[in-house]
Amino acid sequence: MEEITLKVVPLEESLEQTFWNHVNQDPPDYYFFILDWKLNRDKTKILMAMEEDKIEGLMLVYRDYIVQLRGNREAVDMLLNHVNLEKVELQAPLECEDIVFRKHRPITKAEVILMRLRKGKENIQINHKLARLTVEDAGIVAELMRNAYPEWWGEITAESLKSRVENALWLGIKLDGKIVSVGNTRLTDFGSNIGAVATDERYRNKGYATSIVSALVKEILEGSSTALIHVLSDNAPAFHVYSKVGFKPYRSYLQLRAEKIKT
Repeated sequence: MEEITLKVVPLEESLEQTFWNHVNQDPPDYYFFILDWKLNRDKTKILMAMEEDKIEGLMLVYRDYIVQLRGNREAVDMLLNHVNLEKVELQAPLECEDIVFRKHRPITKAEVILMRLRKGKENIQINHKLARLTVEDAGIVAELMRNAYPEWWGEITAESLKSRVENALWLGIKLDGKIVSVGNTRLTDFGSNIGAVATDERYRNKGYATSIVSALVKEILEGSSTALIHVLSDNAPAFHVYSKVGFKPYRSYLQLRAEKIKT
């Protein structure tokens, strides 16, 4: 009997329906595949590891830097062979860590938990006045994010943040005209992910993040049935805030910034 082997192919028009059938089985897990293929196709490449007409793994490459992998170990191994970028921000199944490390040297490594909130399960707690932020706030927001999590946001600048502020909903809490806490989401009808939540360390434990996350969830659930958020597994305070609003753990991933190992 002829052995069936995996092949890696780019997502093209002839395979669109196969792709959508696959990712729509688990939209939270494939959220960024759906988002970027729908809204940022010109900046997105998707490769599929297939056995005949069945998808065994997927790889998203966004802006030639962000790489996301899904699938079994064999599929992830094959897909990684098609990553020719010197530096990446990479997310992959936890069980594929050894495969990733054979090909990429981690600079920053973490376990990230995807949390999901379904409409009807929310516990909205907005106890502070919120302001909608604009491009003019990008510099202050970038500084707040850098200081809050320098390991992951240390390279964010006002310029790099401007397009993200323009194309998403950013909410903040201001005290004496100073932004002390922020959060954002990009609203879509198929579900929305809360991207960045950051609070100045001098103003933590006052419920600001809870109010911001609650307000973002309220906005999200007005137009869709699902809200998502990602949290580092060792960030207990953030996990507590998100759980309080109604989020539940859904899946965990390996997340890293890395350099390609030259062979």
